[in-house]
Amino acid sequence: MPTSPLIILLAAALQTVPPRPVLLTQSVGTTALLQAVSAVDATHVWLSGHAGTFARSDDAGATWFSSAIAGSAHLQWRDIHATSPTSAWVMAAGNGPASAIHATRDGGRTWTVQHVNADSAAFYDCMAFWPDGRGFVFSDAVRGRMPYIATENGTAWTVSLDRLPAAVPNEGGFAASGSCALTLGRTHGWIATGAGTVPRVLRTMDGGRNWSAAEVPLVRGGASGGTSLAFRDTLHGAVLGGSIDNRATGPRTALTRDGGLTWQTAGEPTFAGAVYGAAYAHVGDAWVLVAVGPGGASLSHDDGATWLPMAEGAFWSVGFAADGTGWLVGPQGRVVRVRWE
Repeated sequence: MPTSPLIILLAAALQTVPPRPVLLTQSVGTTALLQAVSAVDATHVWLSGHAGTFARSDDAGATWFSSAIAGSAHLQWRDIHATSPTSAWVMAAGNGPASAIHATRDGGRTWTVQHVNADSAAFYDCMAFWPDGRGFVFSDAVRGRMPYIATENGTAWTVSLDRLPAAVPNEGGFAASGSCALTLGRTHGWIATGAGTVPRVLRTMDGGRNWSAAEVPLVRGGASGGTSLAFRDTLHGAVLGGSIDNRATGPRTALTRDGGLTWQTAGEPTFAGAVYGAAYAHVGDAWVLVAVGPGGASLSHDDGATWLPMAEGAFWSVGFAADGTGWLVGPQGRVVRVRWE
């Protein structure tokens, strides 16, 4: 018996229904501001934030272990990168020794100090790693250059003052969510900047040995520019941001289809104010771009061309595991788990 045309149309319609988020608020056991997410997989996730705080879950957030890293109550862990249920790095942001990198290999029971910033003018912004353990951290500009701290093995770090392109006046990053630096695959990486005369995205295709810069059409000047990066492959990505102090208005989203060589303005997230964090969720065959900020959370099914509201309230960061399971985090220990239907 031939298949009815109506059945064919209904089947096609069902296949094109975009994924919808299901949100679940979780209790982490801290009132600290949480600023970064690193999801190892759908079950294991790490968070970090102010007052030396980190948190870890091994059951998708049903229960959490949260604590302050010994001796770091004065530090703000604004970025975290985890590679397993037991191994992670955290990065603190601030001038001078308030910027630091610590690491754990035992699930957070003990932490090793790997690097402390010795330059009083430097201020770390974001951290990123490639799968083989190579990684980098970058700083706001100091005397016309953005310090670049790199590791080849995940343990020893080396400071370079000439690895990145020369800074534009007052250029730096925004240590808002741990997503102003991003890597993909084994060699690609990007850095989002702002606060200078023009916002830019820096790009490497060779694992950080060489970097180039491209201007991006976002709101600029003062505390404005790019705060967050999200790429779904090495060609298609977005840089998001805005005005952190809400003193300027202008585009908050720009898209690239050539790996960051060129950028075009895109749609505006539904919430007011700057975007602090963004990430792609891979849900089945679909990609969903999620943006968060103190004004709320929005999602896009078309790489940021159009946006829909996702959640109310303040968020600082968002992160997803490979299957699309994710977490939004923010003030007062706020954590919201995301799954899709």
